[in-house]
Amino acid sequence: QVQLVESGGGSVQAGGSLRLSCAASRFTYCMAWFRRAPGKEREGVAYITSGTTTNYADSVKGRFAISRDNAKNILFLQLDRLKPEDTAMYYCAAGGRNYCNLDSSLFDYWGQGTQVTVSS
Repeated sequence: QVQLVESGGGSVQAGGSLRLSCAASRFTYCMAWFRRAPGKEREGVAYITSGTTTNYADSVKGRFAISRDNAKNILFLQLDRLKPEDTAMYYCAAGGRNYCNLDSSLFDYWGQGTQVTVSS
């Protein structure tokens, strides 16, 4: 089992920044952030492997950055140059396999989410 607790969400204006954190009881090989906007399906945002390989959705490349603190078991997502279309509930996820991509079916453990709201 892996427990995940997200924090750091909030309301910001377009162009602003937020830093999301996810405290994990332990890390798995693949850790990721997903989001779900109202009326839309869940979308993979970014993942990072234990070897620190990262990958991002095209919609956030160059604006978001994922990182992990292995000593403290904390996963981060830095959100810069936020847009109104980034408004969503953001979820931390841990995958139970030894490979990684942004397919949500690969992830066995999920946090409760933290809300990000971006106003224009």
